[in-house]
Amino acid sequence: MDGKTDGVPERLLKESGPSMENNPFDSIESAHEYVRLLASEVAVVRQGVRDDIIEASGGRTERRLDALQLVDFKLGQLAHHLAASSRVLNDLTMLRRVLVRDADAGVERAPES
Repeated sequence: MDGKTDGVPERLLKESGPSMENNPFDSIESAHEYVRLLASEVAVVRQGVRDDIIEASGGRTERRLDALQLVDFKLGQLAHHLAASSRVLNDLTMLRRVLVRDADAGVERAPES
């Protein structure tokens, strides 16, 4: 066997659940689950930082307040990047499903010109 099924590499046909016991990046789905979990944790931490900002506004040092605001900003950037990564991983999952469906249906590849 040449490692391909109807022109689709076997590694693209592999689909496993979101189990992260062996390798959290063993499949697109498990990587996607990891990114979702990380995004969820970032949201929790960011809320805690925002609570700290409110407390720091009540008279603590300006330097601490500035640092907390910077942490909030950076966590916002991270949340944005994780959301984008999640969308990309979702797109890749859907594209693989299209490839698998086409391979299962025996759809022929268009001839290259």
